[in-house]
Amino acid sequence: MNGLIALLGWMILFVLCWPLAIVALLLWPLLWLLSLPLRLVGISVEAVFALLRAILFLPARLLGGGR
Repeated sequence: MNGLIALLGWMILFVLCWPLAIVALLLWPLLWLLSLPLRLVGISVEAVFALLRAILFLPARLLGGGR
């Protein structure tokens, strides 16, 4: 259903303002490539926080706390 709505949105955009639709279609891969380093930083930061959380909760897990 989501894909159908996106396709319908692109069709409406192409009919109403086709230059904007073509520019968006051409710039999308460039924006995706520019966002890759930010995604990698986000994944790394999330991994560091998961490691810190595991280290902080290790004593409680060893003593039988939680489930």
